[in-house]
Amino acid sequence: MNQAHSQTRERYSKLFMSSISVIGWALILLSFVKLDPPGQPVVLALLFFFLLISEYYPMPVWRGHTAISFPVVYVLFLIYGFSYTAIAYATAVLIVNLIHRRPLRTVFFNPAQLVLSFYGAAALLPSFQPLLEKLPLTPTAQGIFEYILLLAVYVFFNNLLVDLVLFIRPQHYSMKMWRHKTITEMNSAAISLIYGITLYVVGSQNRGEIDVFAYFFFFSPLVALSLLSATIARLKREKNRLKLLFSITSELNQMLPSQDWLSALRGSFNELIGAEASLLWIKKDDGWELSFKDGRTLSGNEIPGSAFDEFDGMRRPVIYNDRKKDGGVAADCFESDVRAFVYSPLVIENETIGMFIIARSRTKSFEDDDVQSIATLANQLAVIIKTRMLFTEKEKVVVLEERNRIARDIHDGVAQTLAGAVMKLETAGKKFNKNPEETRKLVDESVIGIRESLKEVRESIYALRPYPTQKATLPEAILR
Repeated sequence: MNQAHSQTRERYSKLFMSSISVIGWALILLSFVKLDPPGQPVVLALLFFFLLISEYYPMPVWRGHTAISFPVVYVLFLIYGFSYTAIAYATAVLIVNLIHRRPLRTVFFNPAQLVLSFYGAAALLPSFQPLLEKLPLTPTAQGIFEYILLLAVYVFFNNLLVDLVLFIRPQHYSMKMWRHKTITEMNSAAISLIYGITLYVVGSQNRGEIDVFAYFFFFSPLVALSLLSATIARLKREKNRLKLLFSITSELNQMLPSQDWLSALRGSFNELIGAEASLLWIKKDDGWELSFKDGRTLSGNEIPGSAFDEFDGMRRPVIYNDRKKDGGVAADCFESDVRAFVYSPLVIENETIGMFIIARSRTKSFEDDDVQSIATLANQLAVIIKTRMLFTEKEKVVVLEERNRIARDIHDGVAQTLAGAVMKLETAGKKFNKNPEETRKLVDESVIGIRESLKEVRESIYALRPYPTQKATLPEAILR
């Protein structure tokens, strides 16, 4: 997908979300005009509180999370009508989105599309009334059928609006992702259906006046289940996050001696953080070097030297939630629709030796847990890089010591012997005509000395070569 087409789809998705937000919030504001004093304000406050809790703690369903709030919304609709329902529902969802620090466009879109979906379902419900009245149904059965129809139409409209946004926007939305989302929503609808049927079955029994305590005890299990399951799911996520982090650090430590040690980041890291793009710069003697890149990055985009000066001054992770406002000095190294960044410095002994940058396409998508995991991994990378530096320095020291040892051995052994042989040969040359016998003796002594030196040189060369068992296994070395 080229950049122009991507920008066009992004513009259309924003236009669609803005249109839904305007229509939905116009409907919500119009509901204020139609408000009458509530008959049971305590019950209204209690139901709103339950609605807020169920939205804030979505229940884990299948392989996703969804808020099981429709039964509470339905009871609000039965008791107080659409106006109070729209205001309460929108307010609860708005508060939850603000607490989660979602993008402003999403903050306004989510309440609007939920209220519009419920309004569409409530508006179509009267058209089914004549059909239900013709059926020989008890009041309880008729109420259950009305609940099922309202739930089905609401789920249809809700998923339709969300799917349209996901299909229009430039980010990839595969059939597998759609199927996963749909199954999650269907499971949520099934739980809401069971609770709605229970509502009518319990309500058909004559148990006296329905007061605030009756609503409290009826909806408490649903809210408690949402709260408990959300807490358990969060603990499981943290456990899996720690396992993945341990797995990544262990793999990095095992691959420390190899040149491709950073390849361990490509698989498990994306699963840990959900990163769409990442870059790693490492500071070396001759400057900064791009050592790792993955995901939606751009090739050939160089950052100015002043950016590295800014890297040197960083000691803590820095979050850039919206590229349009500020994406940091390395934003041009990523694709244009990558919006949110975390710059996590690799710090050892109060010195920045690297910079790890993680990016996502959705604005304000990095939560505190994500930043903490990125910082933890950055600290581990800093330790590994420092260890590799120490290994390199140790290798240099070992090479220098070996060089000095060889030089010392040559000076004390071979060089002295060769110098003596040269002196004897020079003396033999001078005495060749006067005393041939002494000349022959000097030449023989020089040959013996040179042979000894040659032997020492061969031994030194052999000492520099690796042992056969270092290049092969012991049986292979023996066979050779």
